[in-house]
Amino acid sequence: MERIEAGALTALVTRLLRAKGAQEDEARDVATSLVGANLTGHDSHGVVRVPKYLSWIDDGTLRLGRDLEIVNDGGVFVVADGGHGMGQVLGRRIVDLGVGRAREHGVAITALRRSGHIGRIGEWAERAAAEGLVSIHCVNVSGSVLVAPFGAREKRFSTAPFTVGIPGKGEAPPLILDFATSLVAEGKVLNAFKGGKTLPDDCIISDRGELSSDPVDFYGPGIDGSRPSAAASSAGALVAMGLHKGSGLAFMMELLGGALTGGGVCGPEKKPVANGMLSIFLDPARLDPANDFHAEVVRFTDWVRSAQPRPGMGPVLAPGDLERGLREKHSREGVMLPPEVIDALRRLDTSSHPRAVR
Repeated sequence: MERIEAGALTALVTRLLRAKGAQEDEARDVATSLVGANLTGHDSHGVVRVPKYLSWIDDGTLRLGRDLEIVNDGGVFVVADGGHGMGQVLGRRIVDLGVGRAREHGVAITALRRSGHIGRIGEWAERAAAEGLVSIHCVNVSGSVLVAPFGAREKRFSTAPFTVGIPGKGEAPPLILDFATSLVAEGKVLNAFKGGKTLPDDCIISDRGELSSDPVDFYGPGIDGSRPSAAASSAGALVAMGLHKGSGLAFMMELLGGALTGGGVCGPEKKPVANGMLSIFLDPARLDPANDFHAEVVRFTDWVRSAQPRPGMGPVLAPGDLERGLREKHSREGVMLPPEVIDALRRLDTSSHPRAVR
C-alpha cells in the first residue's frame, strides 16, 4: 500500500478530468468527492473509480457540464433529470435544492433520475446534516445488475444503497448510516482485485453457484488475465446483505430509487449505468418546536455507546463514528491506496505526480 497526500491526490484527479474537458469547478467537485470517500475509508467509492469515469466520458455514458433539468416542481417536492451528468455535481445540487425547500416547508422530497455515478451517498446525508436537517436517501443503479436475491445465483439488483443522516448539535457530531444493500459494494471487490483490502467470507456467488471471497469469481479472469470485465457482465454475483431481510430492502430500494424517480429499475435489457435517488429532508426544528429532538438523540447515542463490548471487540460505535475517525487520520497522515490504483492514475496523467508521504 502507498500513502498519498489527500490534497495532491485531489489535484491529480482534477487534472485528469480537466484533460477530458471538464470545467475547473466540475473537475474539482468530483475529485474532492472521490478523495473524500477514500478519506472516510470508503475506498469502493474513491479514486479507484477514476479510470472507469474517464472511459465513460469517452463513450458518452457520463456527460460533462450537465445541470439539473427540473421535470416537475410541486413546491414541497421536485423531480429532476440529471441527463447522465457527473453525479457528484448533481448530488450537491439536488441536496442543496432539497435543503432549501425543507427550510421553507419543514419537509421536502426530491427525486433525481439519470444521474451519473453519484458517489458515496453518505456525503449527501452529511451535507444535509450540516444544515441541521434529517435526510433519508434511497438509491438504485439502473444498468448495473450486480446482486443476487436471497437464495438465487443470478443477478437481479444493483447494490441499491440506503442512507439516513441525523444532524448533530453543539459538540454532538452528526449520525450517518450509509450502506449498500449488498454484503459488500462492487467497488470493494474492484479494490480487492487491484490489491486492496481482502473481502469478507462468502460475499460473492460464483458462476457455479458457490459462495466465495475471491474477486475473480465475481469478475472472471478478464481479457488479459489481469483486468476485470465490466461489472454488469461479470461472471458472478454479489450476495445481498442480511439474508432475506437485506434482499427485501434491496428490492424496495430499486423501486423507490428507480421506479418512483422515473429513472428505471434493473432489468435484462442493456441500459447506460445511471443512478436514481429519492431523498426526504426533514427539519427537526419544525417537527419538534420544543427542541427535545437533539437532546433525545444525544441521550440515546451515549447510552448505546456505553454498552460493554464483547471479548475481543472494540468500543461500541454509533453510525458515522468510524468514518469520522478515519477522515481525521487520513487527512493528517495521507490516503492509503494499492500501488496498482495509484500507478494507473499516474499513467493517465501527463503532468506531475502526487507526492508520496514518507
